[in-house]
Amino acid sequence: MVLRGYEDEQALEIDKRLAELQQELINHASRKEDYNDIADEIFRLREMKQKNFTDTAVRDEQVKRINELNEFIEQQDSEMTEFDESLSRRWLKEIVVWGDRFSVALKSGVIIEIEI
Repeated sequence: MVLRGYEDEQALEIDKRLAELQQELINHASRKEDYNDIADEIFRLREMKQKNFTDTAVRDEQVKRINELNEFIEQQDSEMTEFDESLSRRWLKEIVVWGDRFSVALKSGVIIEIEI
């Protein structure tokens, strides 16, 4: 997946920068120099790395759900001509009805807005 490669590259860059900053922090501390700015950047990069990790996990879960739904659809023998409760339970997370529209939220994370 293209996004995965980009995210891996970004994580490597963050790790590289963190290693550099940690060495700078050690150098500043040993010379009894102020290192607050360095520590702040280290914390910022760690938060960024954690956010990237979390975003990747969420996206991976969405891709997994979409793949499961696709597999389920491909396994169906016949064309649907009437309501299928098992399919609905497998696909749908929720349906919200508004005055002028309704939205269908799928378990994959996709939300479809339909104007009435």
